[in-house]
Amino acid sequence: MKQRSLFLKLLFLNFLLLAGIIGLSGWVASADANPFNKGAKLCEECHEAEFKIWKNTKHFESFRTVHREPKDKSKPSPKKILEAVEGEKRMKRNKACSLCHYTLEQKDADDKPDAGSGTSCESCHGPSSEWLEIHDNYGGKDVKRDQESADHKVKRIADSKAKGLIWPSMKYEVAENCMVCHGLAHPELTADELAKMLGAGHPINPDFELVKYSQGSVRHRYYPPNIKENAEMTPAELSREYVVGQAAALVSATNAMSKSEDPKYKAAQEQRVANAKAGLSGVPEAAGLLAAPTRENALKFAADIAGKDLSGVVKLPAKSDYK
Repeated sequence: MKQRSLFLKLLFLNFLLLAGIIGLSGWVASADANPFNKGAKLCEECHEAEFKIWKNTKHFESFRTVHREPKDKSKPSPKKILEAVEGEKRMKRNKACSLCHYTLEQKDADDKPDAGSGTSCESCHGPSSEWLEIHDNYGGKDVKRDQESADHKVKRIADSKAKGLIWPSMKYEVAENCMVCHGLAHPELTADELAKMLGAGHPINPDFELVKYSQGSVRHRYYPPNIKENAEMTPAELSREYVVGQAAALVSATNAMSKSEDPKYKAAQEQRVANAKAGLSGVPEAAGLLAAPTRENALKFAADIAGKDLSGVVKLPAKSDYK
């Protein structure tokens, strides 16, 4: 009887130990899980004006149109590009296509990612699964945004940034995100995929420039104290945006050079480098970056020009050229 009792006790202890290990491994897996997109609809709850802007952009419309064959046969054929790239034969489920053309959304970490929209909020500002709750908390359940204390706001910004939120004030990081797709430089695109895509007619635009593309139809700058006004940038702000964009393009193109030996791809990246160097010429703070186009140097450059007016040094695109 005593032996049976001892056996049962040992069995129970082993069960507790095993349960603890399983529980701990589950916690570790959860802690190490990659952040994921929860979808633009959650952003709309607080950013209604910005959401309306987005719904009138090509980023939004492309969800319904990018996979369709153009009536103008001189334009790229999505069908031919998709056929050239291995994998799922539907754009919304093809990994290479979904990297840039869609926002893959999940309600929970265990859900299968699904294309919920075209390029959207999280495409630029980072997957929200880890920062959304922090970003939405102004100091308690019943505390509204205009009631948030200054100290809490500082902590909220820092904590959400640490969890992956790319704030609009993080100029270089935002520009860097744009270049991932607009430079056809996504790190998950392989050399083989790039060659096949370009061979099938996938476009690449080496002349993409941040001010021209960010201050046109996609501009959504609703900041205090005039949170109902979609503010335009001042000349000084535009000058900083321009050179930060050139810095991001320079680093992106320099790194992308080694991604593929495809002649068309390399020529486009070389043109991006040349454009960026021309855009940064005459800016003294860019000397270190031009000598060594690394992300570290680009971030330092962005910090060095903060608050400066470079409008007399750089040539900005005409407002009529905004996209």
